[in-house]
This record gives sequence, C-alpha cells and structure tokens, in this order.
Amino acid sequence: MEPDNANHATGKGPLTGLRVLDLSMIVAGGTASSLLADFGAEVVKVERPGAGDPLRNWGPFANGVSLWWKVHSRNKKSVTLNLSHPEGQAILKDLAARADVLIEGFRPGVMERWNLGPDQLLQANPGLIMLRYSGFGQTGPYKDRPGFGTIAECMSGYVGMTGFQDTPPVLPPVPLADEVAGVFGAMAGMMALYHRDAAPNPVPDAAGQDAPPPRRGQVVDLSLFEPLFRLCIPHVTIFDLLGISRERVGNDFPDAAPRSLYRTGPTPNGDDSDSDGQGRWLGLSATSQSTFESLARAMGRPELIQRPAFADNAARLENRQELNDELNDWLSQRTLQETLDQLIPAGGVVGPVYTAAQIVQDPHYLAREDIIEIDDPELGPTRMLGIVPKFSDTPGAVEHAGPTIGQHNAPIYAAWLGLTQPDLTALSQRGVI
Repeated sequence: MEPDNANHATGKGPLTGLRVLDLSMIVAGGTASSLLADFGAEVVKVERPGAGDPLRNWGPFANGVSLWWKVHSRNKKSVTLNLSHPEGQAILKDLAARADVLIEGFRPGVMERWNLGPDQLLQANPGLIMLRYSGFGQTGPYKDRPGFGTIAECMSGYVGMTGFQDTPPVLPPVPLADEVAGVFGAMAGMMALYHRDAAPNPVPDAAGQDAPPPRRGQVVDLSLFEPLFRLCIPHVTIFDLLGISRERVGNDFPDAAPRSLYRTGPTPNGDDSDSDGQGRWLGLSATSQSTFESLARAMGRPELIQRPAFADNAARLENRQELNDELNDWLSQRTLQETLDQLIPAGGVVGPVYTAAQIVQDPHYLAREDIIEIDDPELGPTRMLGIVPKFSDTPGAVEHAGPTIGQHNAPIYAAWLGLTQPDLTALSQRGVI
C-alpha cells in the first residue's frame, strides 16, 4: 500500500501537509489544484467512476493517453466516487472533514441538490475552504447559464480587443479564461487559508472577554469571466470618464508606442527563417521615454529622438504608423540574430516569437529548469513545463504525471477514512466508487 502523502515525501514544497479535494472538471479548477500540487499540497482528484474527468478525452494523445491530462493532473492522486449516490455523498463529507480546501466546478445548485453545499460541508468541517467555479458565478441573472471559457473570454471584453481593425475578433488558442481563473483560484484559496490560520485574531476587549473562537473556513465564488475581466484593468474607467470603448488594434498597444510585432530579414541560407522562408518575427516594446531613447541609439538612429513626430509618447501614438514604418524598414535589413546582437546590449527590449520547437532548445529556458523530464509508466520519458515561480527554499517538485483513473483509491481511502480492501470492493459493487 502506498503511504499517505508519498508523492510529496521529500517535503520540497511550501504547501506540504495541505490537503486538497478537487471535484472540478476540465481546466479552471484543475489549474488551481495543479498549482497547489506543484508546491507540495496533497491533491486528491475525485472522479466519476468509469468516466473520469472529461479532460482525459482531450487530444492530442500518446499511447492512447491525453497529454493534457498527463500535464494538467501531474502530482495529483485519483480516486473515484459517485457523488449522485447517497453513500458517495456521505463519503465525500467524510473526506471533506479531513481536507483544507475543496474545489468544485458544477453548475450552481448541483452541490446543494446532492446535500453537499456549503452549509453541509462547513458543518462537517468548519475550517474548510470551498472554491466554487462556475461560468457566471453563484449569484446574478446569468448564474444558471452554462458557461465555458470561450464564452467568458468573449464576455470579459478581452476578445473584443483582439485582432485587427479589418478582421473579426480573435479567440485565444489556449483556454485562457479557465487558466486565468485557475490562477485566481489558487491565490484566493491561499488568501482564505491565511485568514483562517495566520491572520491575527482580534484582541479581547477591555472588559476581559475571552478571545474570539478560531476563524471558520469560507466559500470563494469564482466565475470564469471575472478574473479575465479583472486583468483588463482600466477599460471600464476609460469608458466611464472618456467614453472610449477599446477596439481591435492588432499588435499595437493603444496607450503607448512603439509596441508591436515586426519582421526581421531572412538569413542568406534560410536556416533561421519562418516556415514561409521569410525572416523571423520578433516583439519590440519601447513604451517609456527612456526605453524609446535607448532603442533609437541602439539602432544608430539618435535623430529619431529629436524628430517632433516621436518626441514623446503622445506624439508617437499620433504618428504610430510612421514610427512602425521606420522600425520595419530598419529591421527588414537585418537578420534576427543581428538584430538581437545589436539592440539587446544597448538596452533594446526585443525578443523572438517562439514556437515550441524553439522553446525546448532555448538555453535560458533550460538553465531555469522551465522544461523538465519525468519517466511516466504510460508514456516513458516525457518533457513538460517545470515549476513556476521559483522559490529559494521550498521550490516544489514534479513527482509524477497525471494518474490513471482511481489509481489511488486504496491508499487514499485507507489513509483518510480507514477503509479496507473488502470495504472498497463492496463500495465498487454498489456503484459508489
């Protein structure tokens, strides 16, 4: 039998000892639990018997296994439990009584219909932190609507600003709203735990009353659209005070210039060109006065600083196309490497547009261990992203890739609830696990 917390026996992460139940599906809640698991939390993924998390069905596949699942559910332990079964609901309450954080992603009202709402779970464990994911939140006129990240991206205001003026809006090529909501969820969970465990208690009053009781856990209501909306920062205020509604501006930044994507010239032998044989794309940003002046000097074009059209940010915004034409002309006469060699030492803020093939060869990525290799029983040696961010003393670790469905039924149910193998066999026969 696998010992409890075996996946994190090294104690490398700052969250070692934290117990998390993840009832969510697909990406958002799983991102939150993945971040916690990277840093040592014991994350138990609760999956539907037989079916498991739908993320297991997301391609692409290797050896018949979802690579999304293998990366997204790394460091997690999988148990199966039928939450629509009364016995399954009772077991979930017993598990929640021993957990610090519970993450769920059902439509509002589903957990309550299963008698697993906040009232019941906080009664079983007054210290529980409950992260509740849904498309539009637990309140408001849209709360009962089904909602995936795509709709959240559209309604957050983000998609309306992407693309070029003469093209349709553009959806992100990754589940951005889900992943941003996952990051917010991990952050919110740690805030709630801090309030529960570490924030100073109020001082007893002068009448000598006893100190207040320990703080309870609480419920965190996480929609998919609001975290991405939060990252759009000043746009509502800009509209409120100035009547400006952000529209599509391509790769430019509406509030400062220059900032865009530009193309360098091709190499003579074509060995460092994009797939069309042309030069490489790079990002360039010089959105403060000092960085623009450093860029102009690095280009050998100090006269750009004195040109009235580029004198300050307001002028550069008004004459953005003229400035972009100057940069495009200069860059098109140099290869990517020549551009980087000339601009970076002089303070130019530039970097190439990378594909995955270029990322896995980049020496900086490798030096910072942003790409690691693990040996997975189903996939063999497998590279995946490393731990982010970097902690000096408790760096976290990737102990294993995503588990098979129900792989940890025996060790988790034994360690947490004291169930024996005959108990589990009987529960399986009754359709509970």
